[in-house]
Amino acid sequence: MTVIERFLKYVSFDTQSDENTGVTPSTSKQMVFAQYLQSELEDLGLEDISLDENGYLFATLPANVDREIPTIGFIAHMDTSPDMSGKDVNPRIVADYRGQDIPLCEEEGIILSPKQFPELLDHIGEDLIVTDGHTLLGADDKAGIAEIVGAMAYLKAHPEIKHGKIRIGFNPDEEIGLGAHQFDVEKFGCKWAYTMDGGEVGELEFENFNAAAAKVHVKGLNVHPGYAKGKMVNSMLVANAFIAMLPENETPATTEGYEGFFHLIGMAGEVENTTLSFIIRDHDRAKFEARKALMEVCAGKLNEKYGAGTVTVEVKDQYYNMRQQVEPLMHIIDIAFAAMQEAGVEPKVKAIRGGTDGAQLSFKGLPCPNIFAGGLNFHGRYEFVPIQSIEKAMKVVVKIAELTAKRY
Repeated sequence: MTVIERFLKYVSFDTQSDENTGVTPSTSKQMVFAQYLQSELEDLGLEDISLDENGYLFATLPANVDREIPTIGFIAHMDTSPDMSGKDVNPRIVADYRGQDIPLCEEEGIILSPKQFPELLDHIGEDLIVTDGHTLLGADDKAGIAEIVGAMAYLKAHPEIKHGKIRIGFNPDEEIGLGAHQFDVEKFGCKWAYTMDGGEVGELEFENFNAAAAKVHVKGLNVHPGYAKGKMVNSMLVANAFIAMLPENETPATTEGYEGFFHLIGMAGEVENTTLSFIIRDHDRAKFEARKALMEVCAGKLNEKYGAGTVTVEVKDQYYNMRQQVEPLMHIIDIAFAAMQEAGVEPKVKAIRGGTDGAQLSFKGLPCPNIFAGGLNFHGRYEFVPIQSIEKAMKVVVKIAELTAKRY
């Protein structure tokens, strides 16, 4: 089975995670996919295969040399984003792309166009896997899984490539920030690892956002609107006032590079009660802490106006910038950088405007930079992945294994 055939099989599994269930994995359908992968790894002849009750799947490709080489790992997540359905994904291949608009669903006028997504033009002459416009594709992160499994199959079939012990790990619930929470680092048993969870070909990342989630609860007071003067407090209007107090140019749509943001991701309410859901992001830890503090300041000002307890804020940290954990071990970046070059890929070291399981794992004692998986426009109907990018990512995994053995 080729790496592309694996990927197309994997996206047929609906593995959307759900932050509201309170269990791990957050959806039972992720376990269905994990069990399929378990059987596939068994068929490949990998060893020490384990799938626990929380959906964490580990396996080993044994070393084929006698000398001591650090055990390294490769990790990807099984879930897809709650932002859009991953059920009944219907991928198709656009061969030899030439820069044209790509109709995803002609009947509904859903078009993947370089006018809106100019990154398409970076892949002229390549073969693109796209959606039918009604679901996401699932390259985030089933491309990563396919690349890792494909690389293990390749190394098994080519024993002339010498490598140390390699561990692979597939986990649930990355998309809801819980992928690493029950990841058993000691059991995984690696000196370092790489998540195959980046985007564009060549990306190599060891910096990411510091991240928090915030819930803002607003209490109102409802009375008959005909007699409301001086009495009614409309929680939805107070919530709007809270939003307006945040910097208007510090949102995802107005920031780039190392700039942080407040992102309103949900709001629900009526006169008596309104809830706002935010995510807070910044690469700089001090600025990150200041952003969280600003939420409390805004709540305090509104409580002064409308009464104590009108606005309450719950902030929960999700993950931190892995740079401080990886930077003392730059040889693991050097190996990945060299592996990309040997695989014919131009490395692009950059900061992630997001997060990966590698960030949390790095703080759990497993340094874990992030490598491209090849997909673009994640989490929506316009997601696509070039076949050539998946193939290159698989080669990078193979080269990392080979170069690690050569350096030790």
